[in-house]
Amino acid sequence: MTRLSAATLSQVPAGVTVPKYDRSRITPGIVHLGIGAFHRAHMAVYVDDLLARHPDWAIVGASLRRPDTKEALEPQDGLYTVAVRDASGTHPRVIGSILRVLDANTQREDLLALMASPAIRIVSLTVTEKGYCHDPATGELDQRHPDIVHDLANPAVPKSAPGMLVEALARRKAAGIAPFAVMSCDNLPSNGATVKRIVTRFASLRDAALGEYVGKVAFPGTMVDRIVPSTTDADRETVAGMIGAEDAWPIMTEPFTQWVIEDHFPDGRPPFEQAGAQMVEDVEPFERMKLRMLNGSHSTMAYLGYLAGYEYISDVMGDADFVKLIHGLMTEEAMPTLDMPGVDLGAYRDQLLDRFRNPALKHRTWQIAMDGSQKLPQRLLGTIRDRLKANQPFERLGLGVAAWMRYVVGIDEKGESIDVRDPLAMRMMAIAADAGDDAEALYVGLVALTEVFGSDLADNQTFGETVATHLDSLFEVGVKATVAEVAG
Repeated sequence: MTRLSAATLSQVPAGVTVPKYDRSRITPGIVHLGIGAFHRAHMAVYVDDLLARHPDWAIVGASLRRPDTKEALEPQDGLYTVAVRDASGTHPRVIGSILRVLDANTQREDLLALMASPAIRIVSLTVTEKGYCHDPATGELDQRHPDIVHDLANPAVPKSAPGMLVEALARRKAAGIAPFAVMSCDNLPSNGATVKRIVTRFASLRDAALGEYVGKVAFPGTMVDRIVPSTTDADRETVAGMIGAEDAWPIMTEPFTQWVIEDHFPDGRPPFEQAGAQMVEDVEPFERMKLRMLNGSHSTMAYLGYLAGYEYISDVMGDADFVKLIHGLMTEEAMPTLDMPGVDLGAYRDQLLDRFRNPALKHRTWQIAMDGSQKLPQRLLGTIRDRLKANQPFERLGLGVAAWMRYVVGIDEKGESIDVRDPLAMRMMAIAADAGDDAEALYVGLVALTEVFGSDLADNQTFGETVATHLDSLFEVGVKATVAEVAG
């Protein structure tokens, strides 16, 4: 079978959507650091929608760690397939917005020179939380990180994302070129402000004047959302059959996509809103909405669903009691804590429930359950704190917390071992071992983890009574009976 490329694009079957612009005439306006699957399913698709009318905003991607994406896309002239899956089937589309991919390890100077050129007005990132070389607990630059130590000693040949950004901005400053906007598309709390703090601190350590310059650069915050499962060999075969060509790295995703962006781009931007993005003054309320409604529901379903024997989220949504529980969690407990005039939270809830039901997305409960000690504070505990302040009940949210406590014991309802992936896993299992079959002792031991619960919740009687009661029920009657009782 022939490989997908510019030369073979005309051979793609008529039913497959292909770029509606001349790729030979588009030019880059964006450099994207960390060109993984999520970027190619999300931002690159939005940009692809705009290039017919705005041809100077194409993307050059950069792999900072591994050359996998470059090796996959280079023979394809940057082209690849996004396959959207739902209950009706798989719907392929060829994306052309990425002109090329650079490997930062072997093409570092080419990458820096491009970032320093006037044509580039936005540098966006999806480098994962670890890629920012910071302390997640404080949001500050980790000055002892090996890559940061290297980059401060060798600023012209940086390894880290902060080092790359600052070196390119330093070159623009020296050349009298306006700085690009830095747009993180990673799931970091307050990602714009957080990345600005990290990058400005790095620049200040290099040079005080450079730090002052970088402190004035635009770092618009974003909220991003689209589920992108890993691509399998079976997916590659499916896509090849549909487009009539081999694609080394197609992207599989869901129909839903959301992108909320703070409108702060001093040197210009594409009209992202024309492709469906929401341009706002402050992204924080939308971030809170996603954390409390989507992520809070996801975590609750993950722990309860795994314990109930459900492998995928769509399986969980096949249980009427779970659906009722999650609908109530969002409607009665999460939504009242959100102040978002003009936003239809009920419609957003219904969209989420539809996404959760999508049988084509094999989203494992075990995968979502990972790293719960880091996720709980934002996904569930913040909402619970607001409910406590308002003297309002939080039975469903409390059950989500209790389910996490039951899950991290490491033994499921059938007596089989659970592979608990969490930074605190060893400590939590030691607490569980000491507690034995005593649910109250387990609660007391786990709630003492102040890095998760803080001292306020650990000492709160209402919180303790609610969560401990649910935890006892999970042990005594099991998950399904408890869910049915709480769902009402």
